[in-house]
Amino acid sequence: MIEGVKEKKCIHHVDDRGFFMELVREDEALLERFGQLSLSMSYPGVIKAFHYHENQDDVWFFPVGNAQVVLHDLREDSPTYKETNVFYMGETNPIVLVIPKGVAHGYRVLGTSPATIVYLTSQAYNPNAPDEYRIPWDDESIGFDWETKNR
Repeated sequence: MIEGVKEKKCIHHVDDRGFFMELVREDEALLERFGQLSLSMSYPGVIKAFHYHENQDDVWFFPVGNAQVVLHDLREDSPTYKETNVFYMGETNPIVLVIPKGVAHGYRVLGTSPATIVYLTSQAYNPNAPDEYRIPWDDESIGFDWETKNR
């Protein structure tokens, strides 16, 4: 796994009223600090990729729908430099994913329903000095094939 990436299985507490799930707790040491909590919805087939941050870590969770999440390590001093990881996240696999600064990340919505992502960042977004750097979804240096293969 890419150095610094953390995956946490989520535990549902279920009863006849529904369920409760803790996503991120301060005593788990997933983030150095907390900056912002955000939510986004994307339609089936949409690819939102790639971007990375120089100063902030992200925590991703998909409570609705399913997504193929792709990470690519851009950190030259990392033992996993240029490594790519793929995670399948969402309703059918509820996990929390910590994405460290310097790791490019993006996702593709799977299935026929929209997906919702809830994400935390270790710092708040600053529109005057955004810590967000874009890479095209089909960048040749990453070389990721987003197409799902039938087996």
